[in-house]
Amino acid sequence: MAQVNVSINGRQYRMACEDGQEDHLRQLAKELDDRINSLRGQFGEIGDSRLVVMAALMTADEGVEAGKKMRRLEQEINALQDARGAAAERAQATQAALIAAFTSAAERIEGMAKKLNQPQAGDGPAQG
Repeated sequence: MAQVNVSINGRQYRMACEDGQEDHLRQLAKELDDRINSLRGQFGEIGDSRLVVMAALMTADEGVEAGKKMRRLEQEINALQDARGAAAERAQATQAALIAAFTSAAERIEGMAKKLNQPQAGDGPAQG
């Protein structure tokens, strides 16, 4: 476990994190500190605890909204995958129908060609 010192709301905190996550933890702490400072700019000195709670609630709200959006997007992806599957099935059915139509047309053409190539009565060699 790695140890990282971060500054949030003017206070230093020693935090533990997984190895390799140090920069990520520092960035998270900076974003929280920036949010607290922004709230302080909007509301003035309303108390450190209150500012931290407001920042935490705003962050939690963003997380909840992101989760909702993610679920909506997952539903859209599933619907698109279903539609793609249905379209592929329709394409296969259309392809099979086209193949059957071309095969039938070819068989009819072959039948007509055979009839045209058959000697007709009275078409024998001319006698005279």
